[in-house]
Amino acid sequence: MDERALVEALVARGETVAAAESLTAGLVCATLARVPGASAVLRGGLVVYATELKHRLAGVDAGLLAEHGAVHPEVAVQLAEGARDRCGATWGLGLTGVAGPSGQDGIEPGTVHVGLAGPGTRTVRTLALSGDRDLIRTGSVRAAFALLGEHLA
Repeated sequence: MDERALVEALVARGETVAAAESLTAGLVCATLARVPGASAVLRGGLVVYATELKHRLAGVDAGLLAEHGAVHPEVAVQLAEGARDRCGATWGLGLTGVAGPSGQDGIEPGTVHVGLAGPGTRTVRTLALSGDRDLIRTGSVRAAFALLGEHLA
């Protein structure tokens, strides 16, 4: 689902969305905000590029970050829950991964985890994307929109 269809679906349902973004650094929110009428559904977002901000701002468990690092499926889900809670949204998206060009903590570029939290929903999708930083980041945004769109359909 593209950003326009996502905004329309959220408006029709009377629901809202927020995001906690690491590798995308606000691109989810910026992409949604390009759609006229997005202010009715986009509550806000957290750019948590630094690992400690994932804990401090989004509430990701510090022990989880210490044990597994910032690029982990459970981190993505906790980011989504943190965005949802802190921004007062119906749905939360959480994105973490490695955009490249080099790996991070033994994790290959293109490894991305997209979390979703919402009514009765707590899920994550792991991706193996290819391309340069821009392609990995935009692919991550598309994957986040697709995941949310599946739950709105």
